[in-house]
Amino acid sequence: MKGYKFIQKDMKSQNGNHKWKIGKWYKEDEIKLCNKGFHACKEPLESLEYVYGDRWFLVEARGKIIQEKNDKFVASEMRLIKELDINILKRFAIWCAKSCLKDYEKEYKDSRVSDCIKAAEDYLDNKISLYKLKKAIDAAWSAAWSAARSAARSAQNKQLKKMIK
Repeated sequence: MKGYKFIQKDMKSQNGNHKWKIGKWYKEDEIKLCNKGFHACKEPLESLEYVYGDRWFLVEARGKIIQEKNDKFVASEMRLIKELDINILKRFAIWCAKSCLKDYEKEYKDSRVSDCIKAAEDYLDNKISLYKLKKAIDAAWSAAWSAARSAARSAQNKQLKKMIK
């Protein structure tokens, strides 16, 4: 199984005491989700919920694997396959913000989306950390979802009123 994982600059996981080397398999006899074993996410987007370091990797897992319903998993064996370019996340953050900015700004007076774009640009210029960027991304998605729910409710009310007439 392939997955995605963040680790610290010194090639250590936030939890655990071994130093990772690309291509080397590591093994744990016992595993328990969120407790013991080698953790990662099946999808890259889900890995952004677990930013526990500055380096992002594609991993391979084998052996016993326990998967959580939301895409996180723990494995008895894991290795780092390759380091992913962290700049992908910078471009992704800008895409997330810009994808909803125009329509959002037409309807709402809320700066969270444009703040996210600014945060992404600041991250590209090394002015803020990945953690602060993730917070801005979360806020922008929250704003976008709130707007989408509001727009859907408005459309539903219009349709229901038409049906009543």
